[in-house]
Amino acid sequence: MGSVFVAGTDTDAGKTVVAAALVAALGAGYWKPVQSGLRGAPGGDTAVVARLTGHRPGDFPRPAYEFQAALAPDQAAAEEGLTIDPARIALPEGLLVVEGAGGLLVPLDATTLMIDLAARLGLPVVLAARTGLGTINHTLLSLEALRRRGLPVAGIVFSGPDHPLNLAAIARLGGAPILGRIPWLDPLTPAALAAAAARLDLSPIGGR
Repeated sequence: MGSVFVAGTDTDAGKTVVAAALVAALGAGYWKPVQSGLRGAPGGDTAVVARLTGHRPGDFPRPAYEFQAALAPDQAAAEEGLTIDPARIALPEGLLVVEGAGGLLVPLDATTLMIDLAARLGLPVVLAARTGLGTINHTLLSLEALRRRGLPVAGIVFSGPDHPLNLAAIARLGGAPILGRIPWLDPLTPAALAAAAARLDLSPIGGR
């Protein structure tokens, strides 16, 4: 079992909850290389994963970049007069769940996309996908983009209500392991997250 990169099919596809579930299930650390949206949300996604898993934010490697605005990374950086240098983003040591920002084709700078960062880090990708309308197109396009770049796909974790026809279509056409589905968790508590994580089938990535 090694580290994995959690990518989303789009914004609000459940990446952070999926990442937290993997941290809980695998006993891994968590790293968000580029974290934006800190304005109004101190600690960002790192703090959310820490709360849900019982870790402290200080237990996780610090992001290479942190920005205040809830924008695409290149735009959030520009708002603060900065530019992201992908060469500065080096994978920390240890077993980690690495969470990307936005979808795979979100830009980090003028020429580098999130999928390029995933390729540089060299980790198998766990794709976080919604279950509802539109997910077949978004998920299959994301899988195609990953495979065109030769990135290994460790599997897909869905988030949301059960839509068995959508999930069956993606399983049939996507050719990637389905690791499970995390329902909407309301309230989103550590206990609810742990229960959802326990139901995932992580054998394709070396878990239980």
